Amino acid sequence: QVQLVESGGGLVQAGGSLRLSCKASGRTISGVPMGWFRQAPGKERESVAAILWSGITYYADSVKGRFAVSRDNAKNTVYLQMNSLNSEDTAVYYCAANTRWSEIKSTNDGGYWGQGTQVTVSS
Repeated sequence: QVQLVESGGGLVQAGGSLRLSCKASGRTISGVPMGWFRQAPGKERESVAAILWSGITYYADSVKGRFAVSRDNAKNTVYLQMNSLNSEDTAVYYCAANTRWSEIKSTNDGGYWGQGTQVTVSS
């Protein structure tokens, strides 16, 4: 089984940056699509970004040009660099893994989830 643990969340001022990390254990994540989801208060969980080992990435329209997802297969770790943060980015961010590229960009059905890390952007 694969376990995912997120870190790097916290409080940041609008316009600032933050980098989230997701460490996988139990099995290597090499070659497996990985992604990030988020859920804000009163809203549904949504896909934010995803990445294949080849470097192909996906981003939600709301974060394009501001967020960047990357992975280090040797360390079994995925990152999410978040820049130009605003209040709309306040949410709990979840790391995810799935063998299906389509799922890691949508709802992650049949995949793995991390516990989540809180990101709060202040005015």
